Amino acid sequence: MKTKMNKTVFEISKMDCPSEENLIRMKLDGIPEVKNLDLDIAKRKLTVFHNGQADQIEKSIDELKLGGKKISTEQTHETDFDEKTSQKRLLWIVLAINFAFFIIEMTTGLISKSMGLVADSLDMLADSFVYGISLFAVGGTLIKKKRIAKLAGYFQITLAIIGFVEVLRRFFGADRLPDFSTMIIVSIFALIANGLCLYILQKSKSKEEAHMKASMIFTSNDVIINLGVITAGVLVNWLNSNKPDLIIGTIVFVLVIQGAFRILKLGK
Repeated sequence: MKTKMNKTVFEISKMDCPSEENLIRMKLDGIPEVKNLDLDIAKRKLTVFHNGQADQIEKSIDELKLGGKKISTEQTHETDFDEKTSQKRLLWIVLAINFAFFIIEMTTGLISKSMGLVADSLDMLADSFVYGISLFAVGGTLIKKKRIAKLAGYFQITLAIIGFVEVLRRFFGADRLPDFSTMIIVSIFALIANGLCLYILQKSKSKEEAHMKASMIFTSNDVIINLGVITAGVLVNWLNSNKPDLIIGTIVFVLVIQGAFRILKLGK
């Protein structure tokens, strides 16, 4: 006779991309009652298989500020969880894609004088940190994972503050216009990369979820940022002004800092 455990379902309204899924996994990793997690980005749902009550689980999810809300709790006989051996390999692939585009966007952003690309590169770096923390701390202690999270969070905040200072300097200075064509072309490739990352991790869940709906892809914060930089590039050319680039850069830096604080919460 199989032992019963509880299955609690949460709605995570702000779970838009794989990095937020990984944040949830890391946050719940230190709770001994948690036996398995099943996350569905498309439906923005989290199913937690656990022993005992869900109070600590619910509290941890609330601390991430991702719009988590408990939907239901019921008993289940399901105890045989198939942990896929390919999951770690897929995380390495996604980490590599994000870090590669961090380098590409940072380099092209500095060369083309685009703060939008520089800011988006930090957003890619933020996602890399999330995957990296999860991978490098596998098999390690919770204390080790928390230390890495703190270092990553503070480093990310430092870079974003430097970015803000540069935006202010350019806003009141007389810098030349950013190269709008570089902004658009690089952001299109970044858009494709983000869609690919979303597809790869969702494909690992089940065949039914392998085909990504366009509506889901375009609700991702990362993709919205890419579209914002593309739009800014068009406006830079149309208005002959660097202000659209500085505005989108500022918005993305704010999002990067918000992401950094989420990472720092994992270090508590």
